[in-house]
Amino acid sequence: MNALDEFVAQLERNRRGQGGVAVSVCSAHPLVLRAAFRSALRHDTFALIESTSNQVDQYGGYTGMKPADFAALVRKIAVEEGFPAERVLLGGDHLGPNTWRQFGSEKAMQETLELVRSYVQAGYRKIHLDASFVCSDDAGPLSDEIVARRCAQMAQVAEAAASGTKPIYVVGTEVPIPGGTQVDEGMHVTSPADVERTLGIFRETFLAHGLSDAWSRVVGLVIQPGVEFGDARVHDYQPTPALTAVIDRQPGLAYEAHSTDYQSGCNLARLAQNHFFILKVGPWLTYALREGLFSLECIERELKPSNPSRFRETLAGVMKADPKYWEKYYSGSANEVDYKIAFSYSDRARYYLGHKDVVDSLNSLLENLSPEVPDGLISQYLPLQYQAVREGRLGKHPMDLAVDRVSNVLDLYFAAGK
Repeated sequence: MNALDEFVAQLERNRRGQGGVAVSVCSAHPLVLRAAFRSALRHDTFALIESTSNQVDQYGGYTGMKPADFAALVRKIAVEEGFPAERVLLGGDHLGPNTWRQFGSEKAMQETLELVRSYVQAGYRKIHLDASFVCSDDAGPLSDEIVARRCAQMAQVAEAAASGTKPIYVVGTEVPIPGGTQVDEGMHVTSPADVERTLGIFRETFLAHGLSDAWSRVVGLVIQPGVEFGDARVHDYQPTPALTAVIDRQPGLAYEAHSTDYQSGCNLARLAQNHFFILKVGPWLTYALREGLFSLECIERELKPSNPSRFRETLAGVMKADPKYWEKYYSGSANEVDYKIAFSYSDRARYYLGHKDVVDSLNSLLENLSPEVPDGLISQYLPLQYQAVREGRLGKHPMDLAVDRVSNVLDLYFAAGK
């Protein structure tokens, strides 16, 4: 069974109340991808790897990768980790005018259609159509009708671009802000009436655009279930039974939950039980990776190598030299900003992990601690990993320790579908 078939089978299990979850890994960092494959192997399930429209686009995005480049990276790491290629499902997240909002809607949609085409041609088969972004000539918030029409245009391009297996789609209009909110603001949970209205408008619009077959492959609806995170706060999930009831009446459909980062394991399980089948996680994964790497640097200091990596110092220096990815999110005194650069839930540090100086510093850190980290220091600074080492489930190479810190988070997500 390939990944797409596994996805659909798990979705049907979820709808029957028999468990099932699709863990959507939204990160382009190689160590996070390794963790995703290792966790999926342990849980004997498919790996859903998604890139967002600002990470990866036809021009390279902030990662410098086009869709075909990212797809190649994912497949390369899958081979290295012994993960079957047929169990990898590539997804495109927030595909829409996000990156081109400063343009008028016509120009922004031209770029968006090319974005969708490049994703599908690169082998992505789970496509989140997100036209909820307001362009420069749009008058205020977009109506569901406008969003649905733009999504239908994207779907037409995706259908034409697909050779062989056609994509599955996720739609919606009440889409949480990618990467978390900039401030701790009020929470608007989607109402059951809005769910039914949105689905009705999308269905009518797709059919009017000759997309009846594509509509039969719409598997998910993005709504706001009441989960979000900001700089220093996590909004915990509170179930809304009426939302579960309304999706129960929609054959073949489930919810996709964005911004589930930092929810407890119990909350993740409740989301899955309430038919939030697709659980997306991104910043929490690089947050956990950063935790692991900072712990490794503490170990490095204890060992006093002749050429220390200064990883944390390097990362902070690169961020301060180019603040464009965090200055709208972090404010306060110099000390407060320093704290947020290192420890904020918003995890804007993820935008800088691919910077050459940071990569070089990380490689130096791993080299200084290779081939094995002493047991006593693992116990002191990475106690969860120490237990895995003692039980024979984990090696002591520094990269394996950092990757396993990310797996601690992913295991909560996979367990939510049990």
